[in-house]
Amino acid sequence: MTYLSASNMTGGYGGADILHDCTIEAAEGEIAVIVGPNGAGKSTAMKAVFGMLDIHTGSVTLDGEDITKLSPQARVAKGMAFVPQTSNVFPSMSVEENLEMGAFLRRDDINVTMEQVYELFPILKEKRRQNAGELSGGQRQQVAVGRALMTQPKLLMLDEPTAGVSPIVMDELFDRIIEVARTGISILMVEQNARQALNIADKGYVLVQGRNRFTDTGQALLNDPEVRKSFLGG
Repeated sequence: MTYLSASNMTGGYGGADILHDCTIEAAEGEIAVIVGPNGAGKSTAMKAVFGMLDIHTGSVTLDGEDITKLSPQARVAKGMAFVPQTSNVFPSMSVEENLEMGAFLRRDDINVTMEQVYELFPILKEKRRQNAGELSGGQRQQVAVGRALMTQPKLLMLDEPTAGVSPIVMDELFDRIIEVARTGISILMVEQNARQALNIADKGYVLVQGRNRFTDTGQALLNDPEVRKSFLGG
């Protein structure tokens, strides 16, 4: 069943449209990846899904409910979590405090979720008393994803989660993302490392100038000669 459906979105910042009739969908427990050249509107599409910019045509539905007019905060309450590319941790707070901040909307016991995050990212348990600003780039990304998971989201959105990390750390982060999806959480991810991202994607979207250029399974896009030639370096 389609959990997220962002259909025919047109909009942008101020008077300029960046997205043009753009559609992004993700089923329950599915990894959907948005790729494309620089300036293609990838992050803009994700921000539109999260309500961070106005779309003047199109709609966003979550689990069948129209949330097009809701604020980002209201969308979090509905089950969305968004991890931006930068400034995504509180550097002067400990790892554990960062995770606790992710649960600010909750009124129940958060310890079970915290243990699940530590199980997913064992290094965070080891460094839970350390300030997030002292961690490596890859570890900070784990904190950011862990904090988003503390909201118990149904849809986890990741903007360039592997930006600036080594290939080994990238592979590890992708492995963890697969594990998160296996728990039934839908993943929507914008990623510069297109080949690696499509390799783990159930569904892939190639955007060009804010429009859907190719939409298919991750593997079908990897095998498409035109996609390979134009966007994956051959």
